[in-house]
Amino acid sequence: MGTPDFAVASLKAIIEGGYHVVGVITTPDKEAGRGKKIRISAVKEYALTQNLNILQPEKLKNKEFLEELAALKADLQVVVAFRMLPEAVWDMPELGTFNLHASLLPQYRGAAPINHALINGEKVTGVTTFFLDKKIDTGRIIDRLQVPIDEKDDFETLHDRLMQAGAQLVVDTIERIRKGEVTPVDQSGLIKPGEVLHPAPKIYKDFCRIDWNKKPEDIYNFIRGLSPYPCAFTFLNTSDDEPVMTRIYKSEYEISAHQTFPGTVSVEKSNTLKVAVEGGYLYIKELQLPGKKRMKTEDFLRGFHGNILSVS
Repeated sequence: MGTPDFAVASLKAIIEGGYHVVGVITTPDKEAGRGKKIRISAVKEYALTQNLNILQPEKLKNKEFLEELAALKADLQVVVAFRMLPEAVWDMPELGTFNLHASLLPQYRGAAPINHALINGEKVTGVTTFFLDKKIDTGRIIDRLQVPIDEKDDFETLHDRLMQAGAQLVVDTIERIRKGEVTPVDQSGLIKPGEVLHPAPKIYKDFCRIDWNKKPEDIYNFIRGLSPYPCAFTFLNTSDDEPVMTRIYKSEYEISAHQTFPGTVSVEKSNTLKVAVEGGYLYIKELQLPGKKRMKTEDFLRGFHGNILSVS
């Protein structure tokens, strides 16, 4: 059960591992874009190439879907980047239903664990398999695998590494369940004394606006944690035009003392936008203006003739 590319890697690993996939459950096809072309999920696209049986229920509690699901007689259900399942679904197989989550649970429960781990400046994250229960991301843990976070990682690069690590963990988990070697652990037993649990809620547009009053490393982590999607944004304030909403994809930072007001912009060596922040500077390296393509800041400055005063 899954939808995006992150889930395709696990499905592919299951098939290549020689397991019998009796069904693939994914989201219904949707109309997208101005032409309202039908868009299918990445999981469906791959499942079609493998001639797999595909179910696309609108509602997971629908009686007809539950009957179709039961008719598959699956021994085990695997969930990767799907939606919340009703008990009637996750409790159906004899061996249960397990989920792959892109964090080291119980840390970063929620819809956006990769983004939030980067935003918080974590040095290590990972993937976890756990049996589903009635609450989101709280089930008994089967296995966890650590993945280091590089200081230059953004959402895209970390996503891809976790996707591959997760695919391997899914296959390992299936094999352990098949052999009866699983001893699930309650998540409460993995919380260290004094440890603070960080949530990973779904990210909405308002959350993505950069706060230039924060310290340089925090802003840098915020930008990379949202790049390339959903992407951090700010407003460029010029001397003669309305503020321009601008997406920021890449940045670098410098820690140094100064007296410049946070958000003040200067052009560094004619190819970088240098933003003063508390305790240092943030250098904007890649950006995108409305209606334009993503570009390096030097290319933007080459064609920009205004005077950028600040960001907000």
